[in-house]
Amino acid sequence: MRSNPFDPEKALNAILWIAKRIPSPTFHSISKLLYFADRIHLERYGRLISGDSYVAMKHGPVPSGAYDIMKAVRGDGTCAVEEEAQEAFTVDGRHDVIPRREANETLFSESDLECLHEAIARYGSLSFKALTDLSHDAAWDAADENDIIELEQIIATLPDGASLLEHLHR
Repeated sequence: MRSNPFDPEKALNAILWIAKRIPSPTFHSISKLLYFADRIHLERYGRLISGDSYVAMKHGPVPSGAYDIMKAVRGDGTCAVEEEAQEAFTVDGRHDVIPRREANETLFSESDLECLHEAIARYGSLSFKALTDLSHDAAWDAADENDIIELEQIIATLPDGASLLEHLHR
């Protein structure tokens, strides 16, 4: 089951949007904030913001497509929006994301921005350890390390997950 298809341009702009608004934009913090924003959006609106898939990695869920974009800018991998991403931000050291421009907010719905804002307000200043601990939820536990976390597993962690699953299966 997929909530919506992955939109690499939207994912790139979500990376930029978060990186401009938190004190320490790293691969880890951006990945966790995308996860939390997607969980909030999924709970309220029944879809993921950019349609990314999450992988259960050592330090918690990682958005596969967004991670590929950040790695491509760092120089170890490729992605669908590589040229645009190279112009949009740089990677300092191994993991620090340095935006070169503002995100294109016209790509986001009001609900996307609402949930991105909320994720940053709740979790944007948390430490590496706190973000890791919070993201080690039942959905992450249900997947083997380096495997995709099934959307159903993420939904099952939400307060009204059963009704959302029923709605999405219609």
